[in-house]
Amino acid sequence: MGSANISGSKAMHFMTGNLSHQIEHHLFPDLPSNRYAEVAVKVRALFEKYELEYVTGPLPKQVFSAWHKVFRLSLPNKKPKVTM
Repeated sequence: MGSANISGSKAMHFMTGNLSHQIEHHLFPDLPSNRYAEVAVKVRALFEKYELEYVTGPLPKQVFSAWHKVFRLSLPNKKPKVTM
């Protein structure tokens, strides 16, 4: 999966409009955002059942991870070695 949740207090979730629940937001984009925390419990259980990684962490960690991926993917591809 390419989405990751941001962990934090109820106040932090409120300040982000509950979009700190990115996994649930991408799975259920039409669901009202105030329901994401409720759905997250069931989504996490499904992830565990099917051995999928449910990525969540504090805001600084998630921002660093996103920027790291953007930077890494913006670099040119390595040229394959040609052997004769």
